Amino acid sequence: MIYFLYSLLLAAGLLLSLPYWIFQIVRHGKYRASLWERLGKVAERIATSGDKRPVIWVHAVSVGEVLAVSTLVAQMQKSMAQYRIVISTTTETGQALARKRFGEENVFYFPIDLGFAIRPYLKMLRPQLVVLAETEFWPNFLRLAHDGGAQIAVVNARISDRSHPNYRRFRALWQRELANIDLFLAQTERDADRLKSIGADSTRVRVTGNLKFDQSVGTSPQIVERLRRSFADSGTILVCGSTVEGEEPLLLKVFKNVLEKHPRAVMLLAPRHPERFDAVAALVQSSGIPLWRRSQWNSETIEGGIFLVDSIGELAALYALADVAFVGGSLVPRGGHNIIEPALHGVAILVGEHTENFRDIVGLFQSHDAVRVASPEGFGAILMRLLADAAERAALGQRAAETMKSQIGATDRTLEALASLITGNEAKSTPMAQVAHKD
Repeated sequence: MIYFLYSLLLAAGLLLSLPYWIFQIVRHGKYRASLWERLGKVAERIATSGDKRPVIWVHAVSVGEVLAVSTLVAQMQKSMAQYRIVISTTTETGQALARKRFGEENVFYFPIDLGFAIRPYLKMLRPQLVVLAETEFWPNFLRLAHDGGAQIAVVNARISDRSHPNYRRFRALWQRELANIDLFLAQTERDADRLKSIGADSTRVRVTGNLKFDQSVGTSPQIVERLRRSFADSGTILVCGSTVEGEEPLLLKVFKNVLEKHPRAVMLLAPRHPERFDAVAALVQSSGIPLWRRSQWNSETIEGGIFLVDSIGELAALYALADVAFVGGSLVPRGGHNIIEPALHGVAILVGEHTENFRDIVGLFQSHDAVRVASPEGFGAILMRLLADAAERAALGQRAAETMKSQIGATDRTLEALASLITGNEAKSTPMAQVAHKD
């Protein structure tokens, strides 16, 4: 009865929001390519791949989660070569990055959490193991996957400050849903305690660390070297990544001050959401600061202006170019974004005060004096001081890189736990066809 009511409410919500989805499809083209996959139509590239190996299904919501599980998936492909690993995402940006990293024939959009959309994927893929990145608790999906015989693990699990009270409020309901999950691999002891407090079986909860610390720099994409050559005479390079609405005006104001002392300085500005690219470009143009757009750039020299990163999946590598990196979503109350990507490159990191979504990570870096935190009012002064002191910048970046190295190991621990889980599942033989007929 609970699942019926949940499905009814979800369906009603989708119907009520239909005008919004239609507007997004018509006006911005969003969701057009993904609509049928989300509604349960298995793409031909997935169904006809020719790969007959048993399946492990990994779900990573967006770009951040895709990056977090990339090293894990790569290790799984080596040590669990007898399995086909497929990846689903929710967002279009995550989908684009996942297809680039894992191949289009292995990547698809996660279906909406209604039985008619989920069953075709479970029936076709018959996953032996489902791996969910961070906190993706979809009741119908969990129930149907579990009833179909799949083992379910949540990796890199975290419960944010914002979501924890809501989970606890409905603990009785969540305890029933979380019983479908066989293993919770938490980032921190705090996350483990929170999982237990909302109903997770304590015997199924372990702390394995944060997968994002195990990201590697890898080979730099061509764009990094092209820009490095273009910036040869520019001097100061700022990278402002994952910025959100309300931050760019402050960044532009501060950058004008930077240009007064460093006339050839360049800011690489990467808005968090692709649908804002044009609006941010217009904002830069109205400021009078010279603008280059990644999508229109032909390798000409860039100096004394802003390079708008209106692309997907390149920001992580572009942090390597920075003298100072600012990680957005933190100057306004949006909870902040992950500072691990610039830390990988050993650059000086600056964030705002709103870092609730990554409090443990930022706190760790603060404890090692490996990040600077600034209020909107003090942001400009701290940035100018860092730009004026090369020794301080270098030391700050070095401490960030050392902090990263001190946390390595989550991937190995996670892989070991998943291997034990799926080994225990190999003896199971619940017919997945039952799922297709289960209400």
